[in-house]
Amino acid sequence: MADQEPDFDIIVVGCGCAGAVAAYTAAQAGKSVLVVERGEYSGAKNMTGGRIYSHALKKVFPDFEKEAPVERKVTHERIAMMDPTANMTVDFTSDKLSQEGKDSYTVLRAPFDQWLSSKAEDAGAEIINGIAVEQLIKDDAGRVVGIKAGEDEITASVVIVAEGANNLLTERCLGAKRPTPDEMAVGIKEVFQLPSDQIEQRFLCPKGEGAAMLFVGDCTHGRTGGGFLYTNKDSISLGLVATISQIEKADNPTPIYQMLDDFKHHPAVAPIIDGAKLVEHSGHLVPEGGYNMVPQLVYDGCLVAGDAGMLCMNLGYQVRGMDFAVESGRIAGEVACKAIDAKDTSATGLASYKTQLEQGFVLSDLKTFSAWPETMLDWKRMFTEYPKAVEGIFNAMFVVDGQNQKHLKERIKPIIKEMGTWKTLKEVRGALKAL
Repeated sequence: MADQEPDFDIIVVGCGCAGAVAAYTAAQAGKSVLVVERGEYSGAKNMTGGRIYSHALKKVFPDFEKEAPVERKVTHERIAMMDPTANMTVDFTSDKLSQEGKDSYTVLRAPFDQWLSSKAEDAGAEIINGIAVEQLIKDDAGRVVGIKAGEDEITASVVIVAEGANNLLTERCLGAKRPTPDEMAVGIKEVFQLPSDQIEQRFLCPKGEGAAMLFVGDCTHGRTGGGFLYTNKDSISLGLVATISQIEKADNPTPIYQMLDDFKHHPAVAPIIDGAKLVEHSGHLVPEGGYNMVPQLVYDGCLVAGDAGMLCMNLGYQVRGMDFAVESGRIAGEVACKAIDAKDTSATGLASYKTQLEQGFVLSDLKTFSAWPETMLDWKRMFTEYPKAVEGIFNAMFVVDGQNQKHLKERIKPIIKEMGTWKTLKEVRGALKAL
């Protein structure tokens, strides 16, 4: 089979952000490209909290925001610490959040992925939907030479695997290690329809602009994870992400769907979606192990991109995945084309893919924050005692009941003492070191 002329120059498995951009890049370079997507359409099985940072996409589509189905430019960043009966929110806005290359946009993956898919198709890529790739075909030397989908075997000079976080092909066919429950989270999201003017009023945003909000604490009932909220044009994306190892434990009495229901009814969240109509419910796996869970990305005849390569990062205050996917897809497409032109699609001929990821922001950023996933997993008090302490501190500051008041220092001291001053300082120091 290896001596025969391949059916395509490049086969891309998956048509999410990484796959579509890889296909577009390669097709633009004049290569014959086949994309095989198991969803009924691009974006049918994809979900995200809902934000893409523009910098990576602008390298591929410099004016994407003028034609892509983006929802709102994010100009308000909110971080909330939630106790069962209280919530403390920091709302930040800045001119820099709107600057070219530093901006970000909320998106709904179904229309956004279809737009990316159409760009790849317009560039000349052939896209087949509704077909699952069951196997990567290898030659006698172990080099990937194509795919098997149903009864069909299709060959290519290079296969780019961009199948998403549920990376069965990389595990079954490439020998990648199965992620542990500590490294993976389950994300659950609902979309609520709400008129655009009400969204702007509730979030104090100018017309057409929006907010991104991350929650920690009671939203996951004290388990490692967090909540998210993103404003779209005329809807709100609201959901939770929780580490699988935490929610599968026998001592966890609350399944994630119940956590989400409780989250929606929390006094800090309920008014935001009051009167809104539920129009979508979805769930997805999320890689959260960071740099230490990234598998081998380069093989003879094959590259792994996007979530299939576990290229995702959750820092608590910042969640990134789509910009990593876009960048890895672009680089994968470019490297595959150059390797084909050089007639060397071995792992050596494709090695510059990983080199460029390391030299650029993708693997560099993941490596910088490689200690954070474990730090977050071990920092259990962040999800339980810290929100409670914050509630106590702010109650001490703002509650006026007619009783004689002590100095603020005296009111706060018992709260800090109960937390354990040195223990807290040690935890915070460790977190800052990892961040």
